[in-house]
Amino acid sequence: MTVFWLHGEELMFGGNAVHPVQQRIPQMKMMKVHIPFTFKLHETSNSSYSDLRCTISSQVPYTLQAFWGVSIRELHHFLWKAWSSFQTAVKDDSLLRGHYQHCGLTLHETSHTEKTIQMFMPEGKLDLGTPPRHCYPLVIFLIRDTPENSTLHPDETVALVNVVHIRDNVCTLPTNILAQYLKQANGQLSSLKQLYLATGNALSYQDDACSDDASQRAVVLDNGGGSLNTSQEQLCVVCQYYPLSRALLPCRHTCICASCFGKLETCPMCRSPIKSYFCVRNEDYLADCALGLEKTGASAKRQAFSQWIQNSITEFLGLH
Repeated sequence: MTVFWLHGEELMFGGNAVHPVQQRIPQMKMMKVHIPFTFKLHETSNSSYSDLRCTISSQVPYTLQAFWGVSIRELHHFLWKAWSSFQTAVKDDSLLRGHYQHCGLTLHETSHTEKTIQMFMPEGKLDLGTPPRHCYPLVIFLIRDTPENSTLHPDETVALVNVVHIRDNVCTLPTNILAQYLKQANGQLSSLKQLYLATGNALSYQDDACSDDASQRAVVLDNGGGSLNTSQEQLCVVCQYYPLSRALLPCRHTCICASCFGKLETCPMCRSPIKSYFCVRNEDYLADCALGLEKTGASAKRQAFSQWIQNSITEFLGLH
């Protein structure tokens, strides 16, 4: 058996056949991060500059600050600053000072379950510029309140920054959350992205906002386990037996199990090539899967040997 590389593809030559070797799809490194905040927009069809409703929950005391007409450049410059800069800006009431057109709602809250908050822009107009715009319509900060001289774990979430687009006559895209950024106590900034489940339910994960390579790092949020094939399990769309456990990248469909993953090169939902993946739950069911494959492999070997005997006898007798 000889193995060659041809235009980046590994090929095996044996006998008269040439067999391309399937490249191993890399697994993304991952860790788990707890986010104490949730932020959701209400029905977007009725949202406007005069009436925007959102639902917020928090497990920690926090400060909410909203700003209208925020400079895109200056916002991203500020987001990369250290956590201490966030704390100082909130304490001095200087958050994004000079880089927004209107200051909106400010709230100081303790921990609470889901609460609906209504926002509206103060009187005046926004100059967002012509597309591509130089300002975001609305930016909402949820910043964790920490006592003086307190120490947080470096991986603790300290702020959730929500960038909201509001439909207008110039940009008629529906009102929606354009982006969400997560700030950790160690200064790490990450962009939250949604995973697409086959059932239509939503999970979330974040990737490193400063990385151009999506396979570098991922953080799974609300990662759940569970026993195999229970009524709460969401099953693999391919085999409909094992629970789905892998999120595919770059399409972000979460729809297959570990067993079927090794048989696929494209996403079964959208057919886009699978470049990398990460696990959204434990894969303890793999032991059962491996046992099943072992039994299937032994059966296949017996069938192949039986077929070889039949072919040899047929050839010997000249009956072919």
